[in-house]
Amino acid sequence: MNTIRVIVVDDHEIFRNGLKMVIGKIDFAMVVGEASNGEEFLQLIRKTPADIVLMDVEMPILNGIEATRQALIEFPRLKIIALTMFAEDQYIQSMLDEGAKGFLIKNIKKDALGNALMTVNGGGNYYSEELFRFFTKQVVKDEKTETEIKFTKREKEILQLLAEGLSNKEIADILFVSERTVIGHKSNMLSKTGCKSTVSLLSYAIKHKIVIM
Repeated sequence: MNTIRVIVVDDHEIFRNGLKMVIGKIDFAMVVGEASNGEEFLQLIRKTPADIVLMDVEMPILNGIEATRQALIEFPRLKIIALTMFAEDQYIQSMLDEGAKGFLIKNIKKDALGNALMTVNGGGNYYSEELFRFFTKQVVKDEKTETEIKFTKREKEILQLLAEGLSNKEIADILFVSERTVIGHKSNMLSKTGCKSTVSLLSYAIKHKIVIM
């Protein structure tokens, strides 16, 4: 397989150096650049081709959420994996909405990082195991069982595509509908399940085997 070109974006130099060291031990990946904030990253990506960006969420000057949004407008094929110390719903939701293909807790080990890079580079999405535990906690306590909730064929299609890491726009393009239609279906599914966010909805779908991961 071709070497996966990685850019590391984080405002802590010690963490960047540690992450670069770990990636250096993965034989199918290499670091081609690094940045300490979103603004530096945007300047870097315009002159340094990369396959995957490991993007910190909280950074000064320009945070990871806005940097991800701007980068994917210019480079829609770029794959971004979010990095964070905490499993906070607001960050996960925002990064997913902007098109991130994965979400990793910063204490990730070498084998898991390698798996994440390979999975996302191959077109899938990847989440740290800690995040799946977090997702499960986000599902409302009085959730209905799968047999009580009837999803339409189109809703199941959208759920599957969401689970594969696609954005609203990407799903709309695949299904030949408007982005507004996709958002409408998501709103209906949130109402049906009692979930508070897309993250919780995905957790519900995974937990009840409505989608295939």
